[in-house]
Amino acid sequence: MIDATALLRPERLWTAEEVLARPSPVPAVAGIYGWHFEEAPHPELDAGRLLYVGIAPRQMPNRPSTQNLRRRVRTHYRGNAAGSTLRLSLGCLLGLELRRVGSGTKTTYGKAGEAALTQWMADNARVCWIETSRPWIAEAELISRLDLPLNLDRNRHNPFHSRLKDLRAQARRRARELPVGV
Repeated sequence: MIDATALLRPERLWTAEEVLARPSPVPAVAGIYGWHFEEAPHPELDAGRLLYVGIAPRQMPNRPSTQNLRRRVRTHYRGNAAGSTLRLSLGCLLGLELRRVGSGTKTTYGKAGEAALTQWMADNARVCWIETSRPWIAEAELISRLDLPLNLDRNRHNPFHSRLKDLRAQARRRARELPVGV
């Protein structure tokens, strides 16, 4: 059983500016990370507490993953909705318009929407982490016993699960109806 104290009540939460600095304080190792928000992304959620956990690397049965904590956390802070389920969820909760981009197979919030989400995260998202060699075991355990409303995978028991799943499905349906954007 993993001690979740470092994620639930961390000694320190890190900002986007700190995480994206060089050198980054986030280690390039395997682990689990937790996201807290100064302002809640939705009225039904509480600010100032752990709302989401993620891992790096994912357990990949047929090939090794190249992800580590540093890469994954930085991707959430500056990536896009196609590469970050956290960004996808946050954008949906904040009412951003999801669009098909490029060849039309990927969805993001477009340049302006992703920029707005990046700024919102810089202002509100704070992260902490725990180093662990098998983070997929820790993630499953934490999702089963903690209230993590922004996690969808293996989290049907969470009261916010159906609301978030519906919002994401609506955003994807709407994106399919719109022309491919930039």
